[in-house]
Amino acid sequence: MLPQKPIWSLGMMSGTSVDGVDAAMLHTDGIQIYGFGPVAYRPYSAPEQALLRSGFGQWHGAERVDQIATLVESTHHSLAKDFEGVDLVGFHGQTLAHEPAAGKTHQAGSGARLAQALGLAVAWDFRSEDVAMGGQGAPLVPFFHHALARWAGLDRPVAFLNLGGVGNITWIDPSQEDPSALAACLAFDTGPANAPINDFVAHIFGQPYDKDGAIAAQGQANLPLIKAFLSVSYFLKKPPKSLDRNEFSSLFSDILALDPLDAAATLTKLAAEAVVQSFLHFPSPVSALYVAGGGRHNQVMMRAIEAGLQVPVFKVEELGLNGDMLEAQAFAYLAARVLYGLPLSGPTTTGVPRAVKGGLISHPY
Repeated sequence: MLPQKPIWSLGMMSGTSVDGVDAAMLHTDGIQIYGFGPVAYRPYSAPEQALLRSGFGQWHGAERVDQIATLVESTHHSLAKDFEGVDLVGFHGQTLAHEPAAGKTHQAGSGARLAQALGLAVAWDFRSEDVAMGGQGAPLVPFFHHALARWAGLDRPVAFLNLGGVGNITWIDPSQEDPSALAACLAFDTGPANAPINDFVAHIFGQPYDKDGAIAAQGQANLPLIKAFLSVSYFLKKPPKSLDRNEFSSLFSDILALDPLDAAATLTKLAAEAVVQSFLHFPSPVSALYVAGGGRHNQVMMRAIEAGLQVPVFKVEELGLNGDMLEAQAFAYLAARVLYGLPLSGPTTTGVPRAVKGGLISHPY
């Protein structure tokens, strides 16, 4: 194992919302956070988004998967090449399919090819080992959330929520030093978040997302449909648990049959209610909820979350963090953990039987 010293790691994330690629540098030894570095964002064009969406649910060898992998690698390369002082790159790739029950997960893009193109070491393939060991392979950000809580000096249980394409939440006890300790974290996917909203708004209104929740604000949420949706077994299942982006595609048909404004309102309210219901699974109450991801800009969604909870709800900016870059920073942190042979997940984050290291390091030589 390498001597454990802080490095500058560049994390890169292309999420299930397919809006673009986030990149962020982090100074870390894979345990503590010592500082935050430059960030950058490269949006996907409408044709690029369409290509990525065409690959959802597809596995290696399927039509267009190679084309998608090339797009993912080239966009990440174009963003990463302008960063200076990078010791290691954390490359998540683009999730196209995720079936942990079948022992499968697929993130398009090769870290080995990216390492060659950049001339830098690249940590990648973060999820496969966890899934192979019987875990959900997601969410992978909880250990980073734990490090953030300790960096911020929090001393009581809190929750971090990421509202990306799928929502994921982490309950954290920052008094626990080791994030892989059973009492340190509990994490799981809350349910669909931005992905179905973005897909619907793009299809019906020709917009990439519902800016500030303005479309949803004009409609009325269908509460009986939301209640029926949240009675699906996934939401009643004890965590850890994870979702594929398109897990509930068949269930959305009733929602999509609504008036377009009401459908947008219903999808938004559904995402919020899934978050509220997730609090029933926490081992103890939290002192606050801190929210990151694009969904925190959706005022309708945020108000619905606040209305359903009895705890203060803040954007992560309240802690001095960048809520648009937390997942990219998370993969910078996880890359350092791969480098130093530290676990990426454990029984209370992905349901894997024991703490799992995982990940690959590819070098340019």
